[in-house]
Amino acid sequence: MHRKSCPEEYPITLIVNGYEVAVFQLTNQDLEDWAYGYLFSEGLIEQREDIQSLKIDNEYGEIQVVLNEAIDTEKMLNKKKHYTAGCGRGVTFFSMTDVKAFNKVTSNKTYKLSFLLKKRAEFAKNSPLYLETGGMHGACLLNEAGEMVIREDIGRHNAVDKVIGHAVRQGLNPDTLVLLTTGRVSYEMLSKVAKFGFSVIGSRTAATKQAIQLAKYLNIEVVGYLRGKMALTYTSRGRVINDVSDSQSGAHPNLRILP
Repeated sequence: MHRKSCPEEYPITLIVNGYEVAVFQLTNQDLEDWAYGYLFSEGLIEQREDIQSLKIDNEYGEIQVVLNEAIDTEKMLNKKKHYTAGCGRGVTFFSMTDVKAFNKVTSNKTYKLSFLLKKRAEFAKNSPLYLETGGMHGACLLNEAGEMVIREDIGRHNAVDKVIGHAVRQGLNPDTLVLLTTGRVSYEMLSKVAKFGFSVIGSRTAATKQAIQLAKYLNIEVVGYLRGKMALTYTSRGRVINDVSDSQSGAHPNLRILP
């Protein structure tokens, strides 16, 4: 397949209440969603109303945010920064210990494997930046009716922040949503899932040992290698129902649960 162009990344400075959080490498698209999602994921906001104003300054490469509440931004931003692994430089202020203090997921909703596999394939076909460049990550909000919201970015964690930001801005209920991602599920990715309250995350690739440990502790279902008729369940919460069989042998696909 011939790719028409290379992926681009831009240095974007996030400034909150006059404090510079960090400079991020981002795809210059859906930046308002990203800002809402990142601020929510890092605990600086809890809902869209917590932001008084948000300005994107393309000339200087800045996103300037003013919060309604006079929170101790300086204390928050002086916490130890943990730089995220993988493409697109990111930073989180949450350690593994912090994430373990998040609320545990209590949802009992279940999803058929056939539904997740079908939507994962549709997600791939509706990711224009990836199809154009071959070098983008994507994240997808999926509801029970099969409706999808897709966001793309050079960084897998940035793409996840973008869909979370969309959900925060729209006031969506995490109990009605599944998160699909093209990227590896690492501990900082799992922290974003936990903070928003998703009960299921599915990825086309792997999850790290640290992410799986957190998911088990927080009662989150993690499904990796979601592609074709294949899936690997890293957790055992019973939220993904294996309803797929091989048309020739009648055998079930590799929906395997790790111990």
